[in-house]
Amino acid sequence: MKLSPLSLILVWFLCFPEVGLAYQLVNIRNSENRPNIIFILTDDQRFDALGFAGNKYARTPEMDQLAQAGTYFSHAMVTTPICAASRASILTGVYERTHRYDFGNEKIRALYMRNSYPEILKNNGYYTGFYGKYGVRYTDLQSQFHEYESYDRNGNFKDRRGYYYKTLGQDTVHLTRYTGQKAIDFISKANPNTPFCLSLSFSAPHAHDSAEKQYFWQEESDKFLQGATIPPPASGEAKHFNALPEIVRNGFNRLRWTWRYDTPQKYQHSLKGYYRMISGIDREIGKIRTTLKNKGLDKNTVIIIMGDNGYFLGERQLAGKWLLYDNSIRVPLIIYDPRNRTAKKSDALTLNVDIPVTILDIAGVSPPESWQGKSLMPVVYKPAYEFKRDTVLIEHLWEFNDIPPSEGLRTKDWKYFRYINDKSLEELYHLKTDPSESRNLAGDPKFAGKLQQFRSRLDAMIIDHSDNFSEGPVELSVQFIKNNSDEKRAAYSWKASRHSTSQTSFQILVASTEENINTNIGDVWDSGRVDSPEYNEIVHKGDLLAGKIYYWKVRIWDAQKRLSRYSENHSFKMGG
Repeated sequence: MKLSPLSLILVWFLCFPEVGLAYQLVNIRNSENRPNIIFILTDDQRFDALGFAGNKYARTPEMDQLAQAGTYFSHAMVTTPICAASRASILTGVYERTHRYDFGNEKIRALYMRNSYPEILKNNGYYTGFYGKYGVRYTDLQSQFHEYESYDRNGNFKDRRGYYYKTLGQDTVHLTRYTGQKAIDFISKANPNTPFCLSLSFSAPHAHDSAEKQYFWQEESDKFLQGATIPPPASGEAKHFNALPEIVRNGFNRLRWTWRYDTPQKYQHSLKGYYRMISGIDREIGKIRTTLKNKGLDKNTVIIIMGDNGYFLGERQLAGKWLLYDNSIRVPLIIYDPRNRTAKKSDALTLNVDIPVTILDIAGVSPPESWQGKSLMPVVYKPAYEFKRDTVLIEHLWEFNDIPPSEGLRTKDWKYFRYINDKSLEELYHLKTDPSESRNLAGDPKFAGKLQQFRSRLDAMIIDHSDNFSEGPVELSVQFIKNNSDEKRAAYSWKASRHSTSQTSFQILVASTEENINTNIGDVWDSGRVDSPEYNEIVHKGDLLAGKIYYWKVRIWDAQKRLSRYSENHSFKMGG
């Protein structure tokens, strides 16, 4: 029996009731007329730097209109709050825990980039383009895009404003305007018979760290916020800074606060500069939308807007991102689909790893099984859709002296995180009653059970989101060798796991107690990162007591400077 198109639709609805009829209808209607997609990524725009979010200092009428007419995700987050790792996750659909790309790496693994959303779309009939800050070390952009230009940080200006300007012959143009114009040119020459996916990555509103003025906005924004006085940040008092762990107080977040916010004058200049740069992006979005309308493409072009990470604007007397507080991990996220008239807000826990899955879903292309996100289109098309995500992994794994790496979990009501190099430093917040994360409950005995639940859940999610390349060393052993003075010394040996590539560096931790080794505290010996391929009979530095039991473990860096997990803990008794 041959079914009519309507019958097929009804059968599909019965088979997939959890997705919803409206969502399935759109996919059916557009199977032969696939929509265009524009993905706009901003740099350091945090979740509330948007007029639609209630911020009266943000002038974003175009973004606000898209949020009003589309779907606004109020609890969108990035899995890693730093541009390099976050952008790698957006491209590849996997967490930093899997792709292991950060600023310390020489390059990202090609196997993940071969599964990047632009390359998949390019191989499935889409015309793909990219303009802006790519942010990931990868040289094969021609495999992802039919046309592209990656630009970032120009050091040719004495005042260090090159993060935002590009020289064109005898002229100089702000990169916000340049990126907008490249988008307009791309759309203007688009073939109406071929769907396109255009990815735009604005450098704004990122500060230029080493520049005295920090922020460089366009002249059109000069009058915006003139005469206004922006109130001091919430949680900006010294007590909030003093409550932070020492490793945070002494880190880059504090240093950058001194560059931007440590005087009222700097604070007003930086905040106004930040919002003025966002308003520049918003103007370009308006021009892009006008071009779509003039070209007759506005009714079939989905627009997605997201920030690459959150940002501290003086809260806790900090600047920058990197940490796992909501200021740092939460970002704006808007999906505007002109084919859908169901505008709404969603408080679903949505992530940057959801973006590539969503883009492929819009295009009608199945995502790779290895991807770790979920499509947001069911939420866009069905107001009552249950997203079914109650816990997300958040992390910042880059091993850098001035930014302490951390890992944690967030639910709608709770936040737990710990610092990787001293896991005894823990923070637990009940977000439902303490949205500003000002009362750390980790030391309260009443929450000991909740704390243990989160520790166990985090350990499990770390394994779930790690690939085989991340496995720690195996076959650990300790030998006792004699030196020239006939003294016995402990010597450590191990092997890389069968999935690891060649070792270029290692770090050994030796602890006096099992508790210390479990929390990554090498109170007896912390070798630090040692650049060496050696893994056999590494002699202990320092004295060990005869007859005492010690605990140790090791982790390694591979040829591309990607870091493994620690090995399992091992113990030994020092010989006499």
